[in-house]
Amino acid sequence: MSGDGDRVRQEVALLLRRLNVELDAVGQRFATMHGLGRTDVRALVAIMDAARRGEALTAGTLGQAVELSSASVTALVDRLERAGHVRRVRDPQDRRRVVLEMSESAMAAGGQFFGGLQRDLLAAMEGYADDELTAVRRLLAEMTEVIVRHARADG
Repeated sequence: MSGDGDRVRQEVALLLRRLNVELDAVGQRFATMHGLGRTDVRALVAIMDAARRGEALTAGTLGQAVELSSASVTALVDRLERAGHVRRVRDPQDRRRVVLEMSESAMAAGGQFFGGLQRDLLAAMEGYADDELTAVRRLLAEMTEVIVRHARADG
């Protein structure tokens, strides 16, 4: 690819980094407002994302998602449950299994805090054609996979 293509790729990588920094700042403001730590927020997002996919999330799968040991996940879930953010419930598909659900109050707090951002993001996408958004979705999904692999690489 030409020098211009390389320059554009560098700019995209820098914009992704800046986007990450800004989203992290938004997440940190939410965490601070609600007395949460970074891992707490990651856990709540993992629980919410699983629910959106129609999947039940156990403490074990939460531990994998946030990269915590079993004992640390238990302490995390206990803390989030005491704070009223999550609850442990029996899996309706397998009553022997306990899954995690976000509380209505946690969902409402997240909706209130992030709702305006979501509306503004959707409005900002109005000027893009469907094929452009399809390409952006593919780029973001692939970049996320690269980042996940990098973050979880040994050493």
